[in-house]
Amino acid sequence: MIERLRKWFRVQSEPVQIESNTRLSHLEKILGFRLPPQHRHLFEKAMRHRSIVDHNKYESHETYERLEFLGDAVLDLIVTEILFEKYPTENEGFLTKLRAKIVRGDTLYKLAKELELNQILEVGERATGQGIELSKSVLSDVFEALTAAIYISKGYSEAHRFINNTLQQYLDFEEIVTKIDNHKSMLMEYSQSERLKLPKYVVLSEQGPGHDKTFHVAVYIGDEKLGEGTGKSKKNAEQVAARNALMAIEQK
Repeated sequence: MIERLRKWFRVQSEPVQIESNTRLSHLEKILGFRLPPQHRHLFEKAMRHRSIVDHNKYESHETYERLEFLGDAVLDLIVTEILFEKYPTENEGFLTKLRAKIVRGDTLYKLAKELELNQILEVGERATGQGIELSKSVLSDVFEALTAAIYISKGYSEAHRFINNTLQQYLDFEEIVTKIDNHKSMLMEYSQSERLKLPKYVVLSEQGPGHDKTFHVAVYIGDEKLGEGTGKSKKNAEQVAARNALMAIEQK
C-alpha cells in the first residue's frame, strides 16, 4: 500500500518537474549561462505569475512580486551607470529623461517580448488563456524580477552584463534620444498608454507681421485643455504647449 502511494505521488509530481526543467532550460538559453543549482528556485519564482497562488500550492512570496521590487532598484542603478558612461558630456536632465524612457513599462515589455519571456511564464490554470502572458505590466515586472534573480545568484557584474547586452541588442538609443525633447511625441504616447483621445492642437491667436509672427496654441485631449504655448512658429508653440501639458499631468 505504501509503495503504491509512493508511486502515485511520483507520477503526480513528474509532469510539474518536467515542465519546470523545460522552462529553466529555455531560460538558460536566453541568458547564456547555466543557472546555479542552489539558486534555480529564484529563477522559478521570477517566471511565476501571482495567479499560481490559486492552486494553494505556492505562497504569494513564491511568485515574481518580491523579486520585482528588488529588480526595479537594481535595474535603475545599472541603467544609470550605462548612460553615465555612454554619454559623458550630457547633463543630469538629459540622463534622467533618457533613463525614464528606458526603465518605463513599455520599454521593459518590449525587451521581455524580444527575449520571449512570455513563452516561459508560469500562470495558474484558471488564468490560462486570458492573455496574462502578453500583459505589458506583467512582462515588464517579470523582466525586473529576472534582473533581481541574476543579481542575487550571479552578482552585480553579471546583472550589468545581461542588461547592457539586452539594451544594446534590442534598443535604438539614438531613436530614444531623438524622442526625449519631442514633447508632442511624449504627450501622444501618454494619451495612447492611457487609452485617451489623441492630442489636438488649436491656434488661439496670431500676432505680428507675416515675416515675424507669434503663435499662441492650446492642446486638448478630448474636451480638456491641458496646456498652452507660445512660439515663433506653430510647431514651436505646439511643442511648448505639449511640454506644459506634460508638466500639468505630472503634478496631478
